[in-house]
Amino acid sequence: MKKYQTVAEKIKERIIAGQYKPQSLLPNQSELAKEFGVSKITIKNALDRLAHEGLVYKKSGMGTCVLGIAPMLGRHDSSVDSISGLTAQQGSEHVSSKVIKFDVAFPSEDICQKLNLKSNDPVYKIIRLRLLDNEPFILEHTYMPVGLVPNLSKDVLEHSVYSYIHHELGIRFGGAYRKIHAAKPDEYDLKYLGAAQDTPILEVEQILWTVNGGNIEYSRARNLYDARSYTVVEISD
Repeated sequence: MKKYQTVAEKIKERIIAGQYKPQSLLPNQSELAKEFGVSKITIKNALDRLAHEGLVYKKSGMGTCVLGIAPMLGRHDSSVDSISGLTAQQGSEHVSSKVIKFDVAFPSEDICQKLNLKSNDPVYKIIRLRLLDNEPFILEHTYMPVGLVPNLSKDVLEHSVYSYIHHELGIRFGGAYRKIHAAKPDEYDLKYLGAAQDTPILEVEQILWTVNGGNIEYSRARNLYDARSYTVVEISD
């Protein structure tokens, strides 16, 4: 677990225990950095993570305010605008991956449009089952340009692709467009998620781009309707 994740978990524990009460201000970033023995950027990243979870929010001119534990928030829920990836969200000790399909091919017209590619630009075609505490959780159908993500391997796919992209390739994400909708189960959902023929599926369609503007991923992440929700926290100053 990274330093900012460890710090975020410790602050979260304090919020849950009531040490930091709702509507109170957290210690400032300098104080937290000194207490935890980390840099201010690590504290910022930890607070950003907690803000994504809806536990705190930054109040202009004042600091970081505690919201507390939202009664609707589930343990496995994700912020709708989080681009940190499942491993970063849930912890590598809880997440594992099973590679179902891993091929290189030329993209279809639809994938060319979504990733802004030419028809002769090769892409990885990936299907992964993400397991949470060894239980099927999310089924990912992913396309990535080979030119932007070189040397992708099965070993990487069995761990964290985003960690490889960030730390091995030095690529930063700029943002994502997402569409969340209900779907009927397909053959993969039946086989790998344990869905029945009439089980609703929640699908998150995503196009992810880098800080340089290149589309690096098109994916469809599918889970059983009651396995995970996606949350939005809206703060009005």
